[in-house]
Amino acid sequence: MIEYKTAQQIDAIGVAGTLVRRTLNAVRDAATAGVRLVDLDDLAHQVIRDGGGVSAYIGYHPNWAPSPYPRVLCISLNDVIVHAIPDQTRLRIGDLVSVDLALLVDGWCADAAISFTIGEPSAADRLLIDTTERALAAGIAAAQPGGRLGDISAAIGSVIRAGGFGLLGDHGGHGIGTSMHQEPDVMNEGKARRGLKLKPGLVIAIEPMLQAGGHDDYRHCADGWGVRTGDGSRAAHAEHTIAITTSGPVILTA
Repeated sequence: MIEYKTAQQIDAIGVAGTLVRRTLNAVRDAATAGVRLVDLDDLAHQVIRDGGGVSAYIGYHPNWAPSPYPRVLCISLNDVIVHAIPDQTRLRIGDLVSVDLALLVDGWCADAAISFTIGEPSAADRLLIDTTERALAAGIAAAQPGGRLGDISAAIGSVIRAGGFGLLGDHGGHGIGTSMHQEPDVMNEGKARRGLKLKPGLVIAIEPMLQAGGHDDYRHCADGWGVRTGDGSRAAHAEHTIAITTSGPVILTA
């Protein structure tokens, strides 16, 4: 069942979204060569606690996962696309880093992701990250009241395919609110003017996940959580939580 939110509930998700953004900014600022991924996770945990939030990830255990998720962040490096557990790995110059975070404040959840490099990006990495962010922006712009869910998917997919990139097959965005994952699924490719009618009060997370190699296939990491590109190429991820309102989409994690 799709959960539509009131204006007050959307504001409450926006409070969580502000803390998501503050935490991601702190992580990006601290992400330098030599820093361990677990140290970034510990930093995020402290920022979340200081802001009155709680992790949406710790203890999360979908039926496909081998164990409950143990950390507050997903930090995915280079050819890992999403869902990687922070470990003792130290960042190195040239790493492409994707950080994904969902948290709750007073029972309301927001979710966002960013990608960046350690040091100056190569031209290829810059193009990959820029295209991922443009795909996200296109999806948000298409999230207009009276439109269809397929409009969002088609807008994202057109940017990805025009750039010659692949996407993470079988994965996409989702509804969000009192829990991290709700209906509807928001796919990163689809047909315009198809699917659910977009109504004010719908809150969704839009999250393109691009593969530089141009393919959509993937494989799981040994821990059963992380997802890598099937061809070993680099990947990037960008995400915002947005609300559809009578005046258009509003980004709650900006």
